[in-house]
This record gives sequence, structure tokens and C-alpha cells, in this order.
Amino acid sequence: MKNFFIIFLILIFSSNVYAKNFVKLPKDVASGSKFKKSLTGNYYKKYGMQVVNKSDGHPVRSGEKSIRFEVRAGDCGKDKDGGWSDCKKNRERHELSGRYRVSKGERWYAWSIYMPEDFVNVDPVSVILGQFHQEKKHVIWMFKNKRGGYWIENYVPEYTVGNTQILSKEELLGKWNDILVNVNWSHKDDGYFKLWANNKLVFDFKGATKSKGVKTYFKFGIYRSKVSIYKQIHKKDIPIQVVYFDEVRVGKKKEDVINNFK
Repeated sequence: MKNFFIIFLILIFSSNVYAKNFVKLPKDVASGSKFKKSLTGNYYKKYGMQVVNKSDGHPVRSGEKSIRFEVRAGDCGKDKDGGWSDCKKNRERHELSGRYRVSKGERWYAWSIYMPEDFVNVDPVSVILGQFHQEKKHVIWMFKNKRGGYWIENYVPEYTVGNTQILSKEELLGKWNDILVNVNWSHKDDGYFKLWANNKLVFDFKGATKSKGVKTYFKFGIYRSKVSIYKQIHKKDIPIQVVYFDEVRVGKKKEDVINNFK
């Protein structure tokens, strides 16, 4: 009976932690997956991730709402078991992680991204604006702000094997850009990863898209690493960065994710 009570308390505590991290996003901005705050979520500032309204002057791709992320100097957190700490690893983030996990097969993903015209390029600090990650394993695909533009990075072997520019700085800033991904999750040569930006095919990869025996999931927001480099170079704190996302969709068919792009 005592052991049962202990297990019951653990389950209650775990569910409370999950509920605290879980973010209920309206269908206006996301569908196909539930999302939770990165790491424990305890470090999240009120400004870090907000569902905002068109009526308040915020940019919106479709409908009446969008998701606004903001990261300021010092916005770092750690995981619940203490094994990972952004603060100790020179990183900052406000991100959402998808609960929809895929072990293999074809999937479609879509999102729209808006970066304000005053968005500051902080190279050589690494600014990651989205990731396809693996459970308890390394990231496999990263979307970065590099040289002012929007890039995809192939990290499937656990090191970078390719960088491709999706959008230039001029194409990216001050306007909504629609991203569509069709991927076959596989650790074999039958894998593929296709990406369209504003209906134009800009990336077409064939080969392994993940590691063997693990599930993949999508993350998005702002995640900065090597942040101290900026202060070393410029003698001041790294600036605030703001990014908006909308129409974040996950599905088994193209039709599941593109309805509002039409």
C-alpha cells in the first residue's frame, strides 16, 4: 500500500510538471501536434512566448493570432534532472517542443515565419529558429539565422554535412515567409527531405534523414548558443531578438498543413 501511494504521488507530480510546461495553442496558429515549453519551462519570462493578436498590431499570417518569441540576454534554463543547463553552456532560448513523435515514414510540416525589419544579425553567435530533433539523441536538421538570412543545416550524422540558404536577408526581414517540408523519416538511403519556401522548391535531399531506432519531433522559437562571443566582440550585451510564427502544422498529408497557404 505504501509503495502504491509513493507511485501515485510520483504520477501526480509528473503530470503537474507536464501540465505546467504544456502550452495550449489555438487552432488559429497550430495543429497536428501539442507543444510544451523547452527544458522545465520554469525559466520562461512572460515575454518569452506569447500568443498575440492582430488587433493589437502584431503581424499575423492568417486568421487573427500568431506566436511571438522574444529572447533577451540571460534567458537561459535547465532540465529537471540537472543534466543540461543553458546557463552553464553559454546558451539562451525560448522554444516550444512538439509532442508529435515519428519513428519512420512520410510526414508533412508547415510554418510561417516573420522576422521584423529591425531584427539584429548577431553572427558569429548561432541563432537557431527551428529544429527537427530526436528523442534522447542529437538534433538532425536545424534552421538558422546566418549572415542575416534563413538557412537549413544537415546534422544527421551528428556533425554538419551541409548548409543551404533558404531565404536571403532581403527576402526574410519584414514579411511573412511560408515554409513547407515533406520528409520521409528513415535511417536508410530511401529517406528524403524536401523544402519549399513561398511555393518554390529550394532544398531537395535524398538519403538518411534520422538515426536508427529513434523518434523525431519539431521544435521552434529562438535558441542562441555561444552568446558570450557577441559581448567579447562588441563590448555590450547581445541584443533582444523577436520572431513571430504562425500556421505551424503537422500532418500525414500535404492537405493537412497547407489549407491556409492557399
